[in-house]
Amino acid sequence: MCFAELAKSNLEIILKVETLKQQAAEFALQFVQSGMTIGLGSGSTAIYATRGIGRRIQAGDLKDIVAVPTSLAVEAEARALGIPLTTLEDHPRIDVTIDGADEVDPDFNLIKGGGGALLREKIVAQATQRQIIVVDDSKLSDQLGTRWAVPVEVIPFGWTAQAGFLQSLGAAPKLRRQGDGRPYLTDQSNLILDCRFGKIEDPSGLAEAIKGRAGIVEHGLFIRLADDVIVAGQSGLRHLRP
Repeated sequence: MCFAELAKSNLEIILKVETLKQQAAEFALQFVQSGMTIGLGSGSTAIYATRGIGRRIQAGDLKDIVAVPTSLAVEAEARALGIPLTTLEDHPRIDVTIDGADEVDPDFNLIKGGGGALLREKIVAQATQRQIIVVDDSKLSDQLGTRWAVPVEVIPFGWTAQAGFLQSLGAAPKLRRQGDGRPYLTDQSNLILDCRFGKIEDPSGLAEAIKGRAGIVEHGLFIRLADDVIVAGQSGLRHLRP
């Protein structure tokens, strides 16, 4: 295959995946109603839901809603779309959040944080009555850790000690960096260690072990937080419930 054919093939794959993501997000929008407080998830799939909410507001068929964004980037996008924003201080109960995931197991446990917003995403998820996860079928896994490393957010002070602790739990931690080589910083100015554990036998136990360490702010294991998973694949859309 020549370079031009390879580039065309790769572009077609990318466009197909993006179409699937958009389909999943659009399907999830049926659960958003006027008068709700909505959580706006981060990531490449959830952004389609945010844009869909913006279109519905502009069309006038979605009224009296307020939204809590899970990252500064999503906040900026929502403002540009004219979505009214609020905070958990003013609206501590969120009706529906639409968010993405990096990996989903059969028990609806998730790995999230590929985009770096895991802390705010988990805070919003824990305040949400109905957490809807939208993914393409490449994110489904028989066991967490098969496809994705677990992001762990740590404070900059003493981060190497936290890396050593995570190694003791069986991880191969790697400091996340930006394209220019500088350490990636979260919205809270923390660092992220991407930790490859391999297949995770006990996600709940690992989540508890990680969170118990001082200096670790949060981890990307989302245990029993998803209520619905919308999966878009070649055979169509699937709406999964626990």
